Amino acid sequence: MLKYALRRILGMIPMLLLISIVAFFLALAMPGDSFSGEIDPNNTDPEYIEEMREKLGYNDPIHEQYFRWVSNFVQGDFGKSTKYQIPVKDLILQRLPNTVMLGVMAMFFTYIFAFSMGIYAGRHPHTKMDHFIGGFNYFLLAIPSYIAGVFAIYFFSFQLGWVPFSGSVDIAVESGTLDYWLSRFYHALMPSLILGALGTATYTQFLRNDIIDNSQKDYVRTARAKGTADSKIYNSHILRNSIIPIVTFLGFDIVQIVNGALITEAIFTYPGLGQLFLTSVNAQDYPTLMTLFVMFSFLVLLGNLIADLLYGIVDPRIRVD
Repeated sequence: MLKYALRRILGMIPMLLLISIVAFFLALAMPGDSFSGEIDPNNTDPEYIEEMREKLGYNDPIHEQYFRWVSNFVQGDFGKSTKYQIPVKDLILQRLPNTVMLGVMAMFFTYIFAFSMGIYAGRHPHTKMDHFIGGFNYFLLAIPSYIAGVFAIYFFSFQLGWVPFSGSVDIAVESGTLDYWLSRFYHALMPSLILGALGTATYTQFLRNDIIDNSQKDYVRTARAKGTADSKIYNSHILRNSIIPIVTFLGFDIVQIVNGALITEAIFTYPGLGQLFLTSVNAQDYPTLMTLFVMFSFLVLLGNLIADLLYGIVDPRIRVD
């Protein structure tokens, strides 16, 4: 298992290198350039602009610009945001806790909903409740996240006033206090519920179908013939084998959280990395955009690695040599 993990980690290096090349040249292919955020708005003299371009290295050959960016990136220097005029590292560290909190809460809601509905539907197949859960899951698959977000804001924020519709914390509370953390949880509750609920459908149906399939296996019939209680059969045998497909989706969980956060954070004006990414695209903030692109890609690769390792841990029949 350790050798396999090391091989996968080493294999991620050329992938990340390729991703960095794609990120760099996609930024160059976008209309305009990031220099507009570097110049003094009170000084539009062409000689001054050309002097600044030369100073910042924008006139260097493309390959020199790329290698300079990569070498700085590896050393932890992600450049300076042309929109916010602060180092990209500091900007990401400001937004990262919000996205992590949103992602963890969304995954919690996803697994709670998926396991509760999937286990019930699997243990009671072809009942009215099973059909209702199936129809509800198809509805969640069909509705776009931005439609669900707008509806949630209108109904729960504007009509009922239960949750805030924007921000990540109340500006009136003092940082580090209990009220501060409660306010952060309160602001992240609705975005995470939307993000988590929309991700439950696939997991619920996979878990339901696997429980039904495993219920008909020979080892379950043998356990029942020995007089083993149904609760023990489901909890110790059927459920453990049925959650294997769910574990393999862990890498896709990270992808889904990142992709979902792009839209959800924008709709709820939640100041996380997803909203920062969209803002960077609109503002042509290339240093921030390229850093987030590489960061999101790394999270996808890391999630797939974790999923492969957990697959061997959950299923004793599978061991990676």
